[in-house]
Amino acid sequence: MLAQLSIRDIVLIERLDLAFEPGLSVLTGETGAGKSILLDSLSLALGGRGDGSLVRHGLERGQVTAVFDVPHGHAARALLRDNGIDDDGDLIFRRQQSADGRTKAFVNDQPVSVQLMRQAGQRLVEIHGQHDDRALVDTDAHRLLLDAFGGLGEAAADVGTLYHQWKEAERTLRRHREKVEAAAREADYLRSSVEELEILSPQDGEEDVLAETRARMMKAERIAGDINEASEFLNGNASPVPLIAALVRRLERKSHEAPGLLEETVELLDQALNQLSDAQMAVEVALRKTEYDPKELERTEERLFALRAAARKYSVPVTGLPALAAKMIADLADLDAGEEKLVRLQAHLAETRAAFELAARALSDKRHHAAEALAAAVMAELPALKLERARFTVEITTDPEGGAEEGIDTVEFHVQTNPGTRPGPIMKVASGGELSRFLLALKVALADRGSAPTLVFDEIDTGVGGAVADAIGQRLKRLSSTVQVLSVTHAPQVAARAATHLLISKGPVEGSETVATRVARMDDGARTEEIARMLAGASVTDEARAAAARLLSGGV
Repeated sequence: MLAQLSIRDIVLIERLDLAFEPGLSVLTGETGAGKSILLDSLSLALGGRGDGSLVRHGLERGQVTAVFDVPHGHAARALLRDNGIDDDGDLIFRRQQSADGRTKAFVNDQPVSVQLMRQAGQRLVEIHGQHDDRALVDTDAHRLLLDAFGGLGEAAADVGTLYHQWKEAERTLRRHREKVEAAAREADYLRSSVEELEILSPQDGEEDVLAETRARMMKAERIAGDINEASEFLNGNASPVPLIAALVRRLERKSHEAPGLLEETVELLDQALNQLSDAQMAVEVALRKTEYDPKELERTEERLFALRAAARKYSVPVTGLPALAAKMIADLADLDAGEEKLVRLQAHLAETRAAFELAARALSDKRHHAAEALAAAVMAELPALKLERARFTVEITTDPEGGAEEGIDTVEFHVQTNPGTRPGPIMKVASGGELSRFLLALKVALADRGSAPTLVFDEIDTGVGGAVADAIGQRLKRLSSTVQVLSVTHAPQVAARAATHLLISKGPVEGSETVATRVARMDDGARTEEIARMLAGASVTDEARAAAARLLSGGV
């Protein structure tokens, strides 16, 4: 329910804090006292259209804050959670309105879009007035109200789920048919491509391995010539090894003839021979390491070039060839098994459609039964509301071929205001006063089903009095046992039924020429005086006070 409304610098309101109670609360006051300002402020806090003219003259901005106490599982909380808004504790809606027309919206001190604020607000408060058609102009709302009355919400949700399953089956079948048809148009190309790729048989990572192998072989080819030249020098006919060996032998023989002269030279030359021998072996090892099969290099290059040529042909990287081959094989498989799969998908589509149609027909039957009961419940309220000659009907148009998420029914409320007149849609036939009373009868029939937790009625008793006004008061009181009801009224019969009575007045601010709107919660004595004023007008008499007391006590 709406627990508190705080208004700062809106039109004639400088500062106002109102606490609301469960049950029926009425707001009364002289015409022009500012009752509409309160409703405009509440509407602003619920995401209604902003307007710079709402800000008090001479100020930059105004602000309205509405605090709601609703159960943890309420739809407004679920909506806010789905949009990342913390919903712990009370729900606090705050709207800032700047004089330049800009607005800012906050829920629980988190910035939100005005659209989200409006969507959440619609789940918390319904504002209805004599000329307010929001609850009845949309036939979708009629269907939702009927489903709420008949307790058909779960059945309607099931129908919606089956509808989506049916449509998904349609989309799946359509996509597969398009795929098969496209594959059929390219069948020859696919088959030749699959054959070519199967022969090529590209492997994941193969390009990198081949490129590395080719680079290694080509490098070996380049350095092999130098190593061969070194081997030829060390081991060939021009090798210095035999010459040095012969020289060592001659010097060894001569060293005996001249002791101490050639020993060091012979030793060094002998070491050189050993180093040259080691070099010969190292060159042989290097030669063996650089050995490669030219045919293997040729095969490697041919394979690498073939892969790259295929990649260019199919406009994919070489690494994408295996995936392309798999896709083409799958496309061919779809083509080859296409008819069989189409048959299965068509059968599944038929099953899902049949399931939807069965559930939709069952829901439609329940809606027809609920429509009769709802019409009877509303009709039972009409005589007391001075609509005893009117008829209210719930017209259901069923189109078995026109299935939608909501089923196969279009629901519309029709009325006939007088015998002999043509019945028609409620929005086109009923006058403003009649519309408000039909709406009240609907709300009473629905009780706590299909309504926001707070209902606001703005002067729906305009133009009626006496027994009709009393009947309106009774019904508002009855509604307030299940939801919070706020009513702006000029009817004393309605005001007398309230649990809480707020008086709206307008007057100058002390010490200033500024005029401001005030709201006061009235005690029993003040209520008697206010209801007497509503009965008698400007001059309140003792008779009016006595009549007011009788109204407050439940008398006539």
